[in-house]
Amino acid sequence: MKTARTSPGKARGSLLLDDQLCFALYAASRAVTQRYRPLLEQLGVTYPQYLVMLVLWENGAATIKRLADELQLDYGTLSPLLKRLAAAGLVERHRRDEDERSVEITLTPAGEELKERASAIPQLIVDAYKLDADRFHDLRNELRQLAKSVRPPDADGTE
Repeated sequence: MKTARTSPGKARGSLLLDDQLCFALYAASRAVTQRYRPLLEQLGVTYPQYLVMLVLWENGAATIKRLADELQLDYGTLSPLLKRLAAAGLVERHRRDEDERSVEITLTPAGEELKERASAIPQLIVDAYKLDADRFHDLRNELRQLAKSVRPPDADGTE
């Protein structure tokens, strides 16, 4: 494993794979997602579908726009995912009476029931990280800050 030498101060980029923070994040993300896979297969959902369900379980009904914002997904990714959840009988899609351009997603009874079946998953995953509570919270906060720092500004120029 090669890495460029680093010194205190500003981080320096290189073309060595092992020096790429993006690759370390990618590998970690894939490993975590793979850890979820067998647990979610038992529920009949994919990881992105599970994320949608988490938002709906936490907040109740949500518009597609709100889901896209919460999950940082574009409509092109989210729409087919929601169609598959609806086909599975876990959510329903309704045009809102007050604004027919807006589609609201609600849980079905089967979607509500899935929450109980999924309730053990978060702790199983947290245990797999093998991090103490402080390191877990610090790492999550560092990753949120990293995501925020590299996200392009909104179209109006604000972050």
